[in-house]
Amino acid sequence: MIISTLPVLKWLHILAMVYWLGGEWGVFQTSFFVVNRKLSMDERRRHMQTAYKIDILARTGILLLFPLGFHMGNIWGVQPYGGVWLWVNWIFFGGWIALCWAAFFYRESDRGIMLTRFDERIRYVFIPLILIASASSLLGYGPFEAGPMQKWFSAKVFVFGLLLIIGLKLRFIMREWTMLFRVLDENPDDQQAEQTLARSIRVGRGLAYFYWIGIATVGFFGAVKPF
Repeated sequence: MIISTLPVLKWLHILAMVYWLGGEWGVFQTSFFVVNRKLSMDERRRHMQTAYKIDILARTGILLLFPLGFHMGNIWGVQPYGGVWLWVNWIFFGGWIALCWAAFFYRESDRGIMLTRFDERIRYVFIPLILIASASSLLGYGPFEAGPMQKWFSAKVFVFGLLLIIGLKLRFIMREWTMLFRVLDENPDDQQAEQTLARSIRVGRGLAYFYWIGIATVGFFGAVKPF
């Protein structure tokens, strides 16, 4: 039996979406315990570590979605960049995912914070790039195809770019957890750190609802291809 490339890519794309959506829900629920002052610092820290361990799978799923979608888009004929561009695409995202995992393993150290900030700088370039490319394509100027029943791809990439902005803010919040827990380790009664922690997670929870709606929208465009 010969298995073609497209069904395998679809399967991996579904798995990446599942890990993204499920992971974000797991981090959302765990955050309630991270800010619960009734718990001991050790227990709160354990919940924070659990959140990080869940989040790394979500982050991996997010970064896998674009090369998978880009590859399938070429097979479907909605984006013209095949051949060497697909290799460049996979190599770039393979390196980016490796960077995310390195930042995860060193998350408690200054090295981990440095790697996380480098990861964020990549997003400062990548997010505007795909937003501009997808918006331009929706207007008919390329680089993606925008003929009849082809605009769904550009719309999907555009919404994905917007979600990466929200995801970047959520990454800031999780990085702030590490910094604030260092402060609380030195002074467990630091009320300003506690208030900052509670406020940042309130913001993150509010953003999470838009995040989930956006993830559902991306999945809808990919599955239904409505326009």
